[in-house]
Amino acid sequence: MIARFRYGDRVFNGDVDGDRIVSDGVSYELEEVKLLPPSVPTKVVCVGLNYLEHARELRMDLPDEPIIFLKPPSAVVGHDDEIILPEMSRRVDYEGELAVVISRRCRRISADEADDYILGYTCFNDVTARDLQQKDGQWTRSKSFDTFAPVGPWVAQMSVEDAEDLSISTRVNGETRQRSNTSDLIFGVAELVEFVSSIMTLEPGDVIATGTPPGVGRLESGDIVEVEIEGIGLLRNRAV
Repeated sequence: MIARFRYGDRVFNGDVDGDRIVSDGVSYELEEVKLLPPSVPTKVVCVGLNYLEHARELRMDLPDEPIIFLKPPSAVVGHDDEIILPEMSRRVDYEGELAVVISRRCRRISADEADDYILGYTCFNDVTARDLQQKDGQWTRSKSFDTFAPVGPWVAQMSVEDAEDLSISTRVNGETRQRSNTSDLIFGVAELVEFVSSIMTLEPGDVIATGTPPGVGRLESGDIVEVEIEGIGLLRNRAV
């Protein structure tokens, strides 16, 4: 596991080892550091309607190709950071997702090459002002508020094949709201990296969020939302 963290006034990168992080030979306890978003992306590329059961839940036809949209880097926050509910929205939803973190600059790569350009995987919450999404008819405002892209707690390294068979769940105040497996993805990780890189150059640290399973729902002030993915970890944030 690769983590970014703050200790005192300095920011470090390190390897997670149980309840400790090791950076440049120095070991820190997890409880004494502040975990930061595991990368600093130039862009966050999100995928809509990418779980079979979610499409069935919404009674929508399966897309012929990935449906993508962007979240700005200013929306990114880390583990245990707050999700700020904007005053102009009356309905903000959680969407737990698997996210891909890019390791090096790439453009127009094939699915077979994807493993060579992926640093690893992390948890993501595609927070959405649902009422504004429906009102606007496009997604920029509803997806882009500050704090609407929680990501973390760290990056787990594994193969594309392994990443496409992981259990994923979202809990709100301890109650499971989403439960699925990444094997239910319509477009897999490698396909998504190929598709997105055919449109835009991907830079180190960029994030591709792969879509959410069924069970999306509302967040209220004070709610604690947790996205947990097998083999990666748990991303926790409080809505305020």
